Amino acid sequence: MTILYEPSRQVAQHFAMLVGGDIRTAARLDEVYALLEEDPEEHLVLFGPNTPMPEAVSVAARQRLERPTLGVVLLRHQLEVDVLAEAIRSGVREVADVNDPSSILAACARSRDLSRRLQGGAHGRAVGTDSAAVKDGKVITVYAAKGGCGKTMIATNLAIALAVGGTQRVCLIDLDLTLGDVALSLQLTPERTIADAVPVADRIDETGLRTMVTPFCPGVDVLLAPVVPTVAEKISRDLVTEILYLARSIYDYVVVDSPPLFHDHVVAALDSSHQYVLVVTPTVTSMKNTRILLDTFDFLDYRKENRLIVLNRADPRIGLSSADIERVLRMPVTATVPASRDVSNSINRGVPLLLDNPTHPVSVAIRELAGTKIGIEVASPRGLRSMLSKRGKR
Repeated sequence: MTILYEPSRQVAQHFAMLVGGDIRTAARLDEVYALLEEDPEEHLVLFGPNTPMPEAVSVAARQRLERPTLGVVLLRHQLEVDVLAEAIRSGVREVADVNDPSSILAACARSRDLSRRLQGGAHGRAVGTDSAAVKDGKVITVYAAKGGCGKTMIATNLAIALAVGGTQRVCLIDLDLTLGDVALSLQLTPERTIADAVPVADRIDETGLRTMVTPFCPGVDVLLAPVVPTVAEKISRDLVTEILYLARSIYDYVVVDSPPLFHDHVVAALDSSHQYVLVVTPTVTSMKNTRILLDTFDFLDYRKENRLIVLNRADPRIGLSSADIERVLRMPVTATVPASRDVSNSINRGVPLLLDNPTHPVSVAIRELAGTKIGIEVASPRGLRSMLSKRGKR
């Protein structure tokens, strides 16, 4: 069924006839919520052209957390850039031109199809023919409000720490679709990338996802960014959402290395995340951008208790302490990663510092972040050294 929210009865009748099927109409926002409460299995809410934009935004933002399988499609007379941007940020799946019936029907069909696939993922999928267990992994997105903060270094080392010597399964996803550096940082050949999901976007499954990842070390697989940046335009928000749901059914942890942008595929990752590792450096520009980022997270209703602030390249000689940064951000610093030239050396060699030197102060900080704030066990130096020795032998 479909819920159609439109204050004008005449307009509502028009679009009810256009969409067809079993449609329930609502003329007020409280009626929409009442209908949603009556039917927990409802998959689509269609907002007519006369519904106030703030109401569509509020419903989308609220339901994407409470009912991720529910799709919101918005109809508008004009598709202004600011309307599209606000809709994407709030979680609206589709925005269609009110004067283009075919685009409206296609948008509704795409939303329903995604809902069915997501509901299938929520109810559990078989993970291979040799395993009856279905994982319910945790998605952690590593994000920096400013480029050059060491976000990729944190993401790669964090993924390794969460693997706990290979006893846990972790998928590291490079979601910087135009300038991703994970392949370079780990010296991986991008023979398979997320771009391989585009031709099978409407039928991707766990087996398909497994063929796209690149093994790095025991317990850690990597889904690399496209080699050709222009392919990024073909990777939709819905595809990213589906990949994350599939990855959760296979892996214990999914670590997303996200670009410092609010593109629709990035918002899809943030919407699907259980925790956010927000990387900041002790500079005024990084702190300013992170403060704005936190305000944006508030607007998008991302839970404050799921935000982890990581102070990277901490150096007492700079003059900015953790206390200074906490005052600006109005949030406690979760972990402090010291500045070290050894980090650059490890990146240039393609061997994450956590594997190369598990007892290094940088490694210790990331191990503690993974074990005490995200995982249930701290990776041991012995287990990490074992991962390094077995790298490439799988």
